[in-house]
Amino acid sequence: MPIKISKHLPAYDTLTKENIFVMDEVRAFTQDIRPIKILILNLMPTKIETETQLCRLLGNTPLQVEIDLIQTKTHKARHVSEEHLVSFYKYFDDIKYQNFDGLIITGAPIEHLAYEDVEYWKELCEIMEWSRTHVFSTFHICWGAQAALYYHYGIKKYPLEEKVFGVFHHSVEKEYSKLFRGSDDVFMAPHSRHTEVRREDVEKCSDLEILASSPEAGLYAVRSKDERQIFIFGHSEYDRLTLDREYRRDKNLGLPIKVPKNYYPDDDDTKTPVMSWRSHANLVYSNWLNYHVYQTTPYNLDEIA
Repeated sequence: MPIKISKHLPAYDTLTKENIFVMDEVRAFTQDIRPIKILILNLMPTKIETETQLCRLLGNTPLQVEIDLIQTKTHKARHVSEEHLVSFYKYFDDIKYQNFDGLIITGAPIEHLAYEDVEYWKELCEIMEWSRTHVFSTFHICWGAQAALYYHYGIKKYPLEEKVFGVFHHSVEKEYSKLFRGSDDVFMAPHSRHTEVRREDVEKCSDLEILASSPEAGLYAVRSKDERQIFIFGHSEYDRLTLDREYRRDKNLGLPIKVPKNYYPDDDDTKTPVMSWRSHANLVYSNWLNYHVYQTTPYNLDEIA
């Protein structure tokens, strides 16, 4: 089944060329089915790139998925046109009286800031609190996962001596968890961050479970025991060249950046990066949509609260 997005969203043409099954509003209206309603709070500056990456994964499932995009009102995006934001994005006030099957909160390149110093922190807290009664399952990514653990459980983030940057080996720790059903014991996933959440802090919280981790990159996946909150500290949604763009950006700016680990063949940045995490990314997003959302969300979304 397809993902339902506007025919004018830049992701539509990209995903169509990749044979990802997308559907516009007109065709979706003719189908007698309740689509899975997914809200995406896109905090990334590269909005169009992130939209496309997430829609690519959400569209690779047998479910019909309807996407809504929101942005923060308290922070003005500077790396995307105003026309794009007006055409495709809403504000929290526009949707706060609705209910959703799932919510995705992306990362953001603001790790150097204390949470309370983030321009939109109060607004984000309001959205995270709202999600407890208006969203059945929330999927947090990277800084979004760190921020949610801090807000919901008081778990802090810590600066790293060196940026975790590259594609790393991970091991599944909960063999029969729904999120990793069908996964290999060991899988690859990208990371790109300057801070971490520490294992011992998560283990002290009886409401949380660690699902997967990496010897080099640290924690990768944590969930709440009621399975309605998922926290992913890597970037499985990244496409082949995302780390390459980040690496070249920092290198051109003269910033201290090393070649991403396990990314370029022979660590040679003149060679095409190897994409070794695509199957894992599709599995995780499909499992989240199927087991944490579709199989358990009330048919009547008004019953979520």
